[in-house]
Amino acid sequence: VQLQASGGGLVQTGGSLRLSCAASGRTFSRSYMAWFRQAPGKEREFVAAISWSGGTSYAGDSVKGRFTISRDIAKNTVYLQMNSLKAEDTAVYYCAAELRGITYYYWGQGTQVTVSS
Repeated sequence: VQLQASGGGLVQTGGSLRLSCAASGRTFSRSYMAWFRQAPGKEREFVAAISWSGGTSYAGDSVKGRFTISRDIAKNTVYLQMNSLKAEDTAVYYCAAELRGITYYYWGQGTQVTVSS
């Protein structure tokens, strides 16, 4: 099983990026999928999660109203649309899949997002 995150890069404050996470090796059509991030020297932070149907989603307080999570079940892919980016959004973003209890079982390799002021 592999989660391949992509779409990170360098963007100016106020800009937008769209991250993608493509899953391979199995389908996650009935699993929650999520995005987390980790900035240098900080703990990993929950960003957003989405139910297997896409009907329910959650977002962390720091990104509410700016970031939107979505998924394409047919493509086994989850997306994170990030708008109005701020310098404090700079981090490595990780996608995760299959919520078991309170933790996710599968993790991607991460993609760097850098927001310059």
